[in-house]
Amino acid sequence: MKCVYLIQSTTHPQQRYIGITSNLKERLKAHNEGKSFHTAKHTPWRVCVAMYFDDDDRTDEFERYLKSGSGRGVPQQHLW
Repeated sequence: MKCVYLIQSTTHPQQRYIGITSNLKERLKAHNEGKSFHTAKHTPWRVCVAMYFDDDDRTDEFERYLKSGSGRGVPQQHLW
């Protein structure tokens, strides 16, 4: 089972990241250890939202949607 997660930097709250993983605890640890190029500069991070899906294809689709032009407003208005 995968999840789409939204994290926010605790030191730079304007920095946010949307990702997908099958192990949120390990993925957050990697972000906080600076192992992700996109998030290394703004550690530490905290999870704001995690949405789990039974269908991996749906999970992938939802993450792509949130990162797309039409989906970018959804987190701003409803999830952060």
